[in-house]
Amino acid sequence: MKFSYFKNKINHLQNNKLGGLESQFKLVPEIRSNFSEEKIKQRVPRKAAVLALFYPNEKDETLFLLTKRASYKGTHSAQISFPGGKYDEQDLSLQETALRELEEEVNVYQKSVTIIRSISETYIPPSNFMVTPFIGFTEQKPLFTPNEEVAEIIEVNVSDLIDDTKLSSVIMETSYMKEVEVPCFNFNNHIVWGATAMILSEIKDLMKEID
Repeated sequence: MKFSYFKNKINHLQNNKLGGLESQFKLVPEIRSNFSEEKIKQRVPRKAAVLALFYPNEKDETLFLLTKRASYKGTHSAQISFPGGKYDEQDLSLQETALRELEEEVNVYQKSVTIIRSISETYIPPSNFMVTPFIGFTEQKPLFTPNEEVAEIIEVNVSDLIDDTKLSSVIMETSYMKEVEVPCFNFNNHIVWGATAMILSEIKDLMKEID
């Protein structure tokens, strides 16, 4: 998808109906399906926000950005995710959280980003976060330097997101689950699963409506 075409369709992206849980649950791991809305509410999840950032490459193709987390002693060590993090009391909104974290993690200046919209919230059971994802774009490719939070960035062409052959499933074993089959995306030999895949599934359905 050409970036010029993507920008021409922003009004559609802003106003088209979201797929919500129907879209998200196309890529839901088994462990996630055990959490009803009532159960989630009882756990009083913490608030967080992430940003799906779109931008052009030198061929005017539309890319979006994922990050590979740095290795650390924690639930989401070395996993692939969107730039983002937990809400800070100093943040005026969750949108500000997403933009602040984007700048801190991948060095994209907040004022260079145009926010298109927020999409459906996604719950992350292992860390008990309710994540609000935002979609935004910038006109230039991020200039990234590895840091204590992010080991590398992964650039994905929107055409790969829309391509159903990029869907698969893998057997995962982590600190909080053992040998569970989970649906996933396979982008550039990177396996993307869990909450990130659920968010991408909703974005995918939104993108298919404008493609």
